[in-house]
Amino acid sequence: MKAWTMNRVVDLKNEKDPLTFQDVPVPRPEFGHVLIRVSVCGICHTELDEIEGRTPPPLYPMVPGHQVVGKIEGIHCEEATLQIGDRVGVGWIYDACGQCSYCKSGLENLCQAFRATGRDANGGYAEYMVAPALSVFKLPESITDYDAAPLLCAGAIGYRSLKLTNLSNGKTLGLTGFGASGHLVLKMARHQYPDSKIIVFARSETERQFAMELGAEWAGDTHDTSPRSCDAIIDTTPVWTPILEALRQLNPGGRLVINAIRKESADQSILQDLHYPDHLWMEKEIKSVANITRRDISDFLHLASEMDIHPAVQSYPFEDANLALLDLKKGHLRGAKVLQIA
Repeated sequence: MKAWTMNRVVDLKNEKDPLTFQDVPVPRPEFGHVLIRVSVCGICHTELDEIEGRTPPPLYPMVPGHQVVGKIEGIHCEEATLQIGDRVGVGWIYDACGQCSYCKSGLENLCQAFRATGRDANGGYAEYMVAPALSVFKLPESITDYDAAPLLCAGAIGYRSLKLTNLSNGKTLGLTGFGASGHLVLKMARHQYPDSKIIVFARSETERQFAMELGAEWAGDTHDTSPRSCDAIIDTTPVWTPILEALRQLNPGGRLVINAIRKESADQSILQDLHYPDHLWMEKEIKSVANITRRDISDFLHLASEMDIHPAVQSYPFEDANLALLDLKKGHLRGAKVLQIA
């Protein structure tokens, strides 16, 4: 089969072909796993973190991709809910130990043995992949393959982030960054908190216009002061500058939820400007989002079907994976990016 593989850490500022397109054997599912013929795979900023070494794979070569949609072609398990031919999705969670206190309490995202799809085990930038049956989700018929791919990560992790804000209806929500996850969070927030106002901070004028089209009350640059301060803010950027700006925009008792696996180090020195009275005093909180649980994906897919949610999607041919990643690195965003495999 054809697959894209990561073979080393590279700097995407200087490398035009970070992945290698090659023939590899079709994987065979171990017990408890299923074989999936991949139709599409979402393209995520976390792939940039893997390629550039902020969260590298433990071994090479590794097939990236953790927003995987396809059909089951082989089953080697006793999972009665899955059958050959089922249309399914796989997200960031590949597996966890299943035995620790976190796993037993439904917080397998915090398990020390957590393994991520496309980083710790081969993912969906390939014609076939295997995955543990417990981490494979049947997709609602109302959701197309192209819609489903970004929902499996950008949507589900956005869903978890929104839950962690503890927002209540009528309170103001801020979003810093407005890519794949941000635009889905805005749609969710408008559905779940219809009386809340949504403020968006984004460096790109295109992103700001997109946010206004989707129902934001106001959209400005990262450094702008919004017309109203926020009760909660979700940060979806890969850098540090928006963190300080978001803390400045928070109301007393507000919570900043950082939705990022890693932060780039280019502007890390800005943290020297952290000023306790302006940024942290008055019981402001900072909470990170760590990975994702299986229930996040399952619950969000149900909500997405209920909402009839349709992400903004830009698709790329299978052969253009490197181009898609470079476009993402350069900030050429409007919604989500999806790689067409089949």
